[in-house]
Amino acid sequence: MKVVCDREKLLASFQTASAAAPARSPKPILQNVKFEVSGSGETIGTMMATDLEVGVRVNSPGIHVDAEGSAILPIARFGSILRESSDAQLRLETDGQGTIVRGDRSEFRLPAENPDEFPAVAQFNESKYHELPGRLFREIIRRTVFATDVESSRYALGGVLVELTADKITAVGTDGRRLAMMEAPARSVGGHLTGDNMTIIPTRAMHFIERALADGEAEVQIATRANDVLVKTARATIYSRLVEGRFPKWRDVFPRRPDATKIEMVVGPFYSAVRQAAIVTDEESRGVDFTFGDGKLVLAGRSARVGQSRVELPIAYDGSSITITLDPRYMNDFLKVLDPEKNFTLELKDAESAAVCHTDDGYGYVIMPLARER
Repeated sequence: MKVVCDREKLLASFQTASAAAPARSPKPILQNVKFEVSGSGETIGTMMATDLEVGVRVNSPGIHVDAEGSAILPIARFGSILRESSDAQLRLETDGQGTIVRGDRSEFRLPAENPDEFPAVAQFNESKYHELPGRLFREIIRRTVFATDVESSRYALGGVLVELTADKITAVGTDGRRLAMMEAPARSVGGHLTGDNMTIIPTRAMHFIERALADGEAEVQIATRANDVLVKTARATIYSRLVEGRFPKWRDVFPRRPDATKIEMVVGPFYSAVRQAAIVTDEESRGVDFTFGDGKLVLAGRSARVGQSRVELPIAYDGSSITITLDPRYMNDFLKVLDPEKNFTLELKDAESAAVCHTDDGYGYVIMPLARER
């Protein structure tokens, strides 16, 4: 391989790919990025990385090929070269003894590993898939992935359930104490549907997909298969194995309560009040009392070791008083993924029933109340 590369473009694609590589592995070659180019002249190279559960292929533009081929690039050393160099272009060459990286006034030789020993990373060759705007998919991930439980012994909770119908995508994350659900339009191509299959994408893979989606990303294609999923963007293809197990019947968690009290809230002021009330909470006493009534919300926290808090917030509710004790961390997780100016509906019944939050763009969130001695 012998190429001339635009350093900044190479750095951007290398950083995206290297995030998929494991920090530790019994297979040392996985702690590298494979760089592959073909053809001649101006072209786009491919950066590949995987930990065998999640893999990525990233387009690397700004490449001029004098001789095609591939190279194994060590993440720490090659990444440092790209970051520390001030050259606009770098020349890469493999000679069987290693990889040589040359700048205008610098030269580095990195040890060689056989590119043929690097595991294959799946390409997107699917004729059936779903398509939706990249920005929307990024928002779906942000609004659901935080509610998953990566430490649970119930493996199905360590990922986001994705359901794809003819014209819609539904994503759900839960840890058993709260549940986040987002619905949005998505177009099926070639009759692609998830049907009765449990398509649970691991939490780590969802975080990686979110980071890989560039701002302004046009369309994203999602293809689900029996044991894995492929996500294709304009600049990358991401592969992930699916989580095994049965996801909870999440629709049963959203209660149908026509007699419940519905209160309109503004995200920004509510988020500020919850954060203030949570200052005095600790692991032993982490609940905050939310009392709605008389045109105001009163939040009260109490901890024997830390102290007490009382925060008032004017709200558009003058009905009978309702008090519910919630974990402020769970409420804050919901609020911080929304715009501060956005409104949402908080649905309450009593102190023992779940609090349900809805927005007008298909987002729903359920929090189970806490019960504690007062």
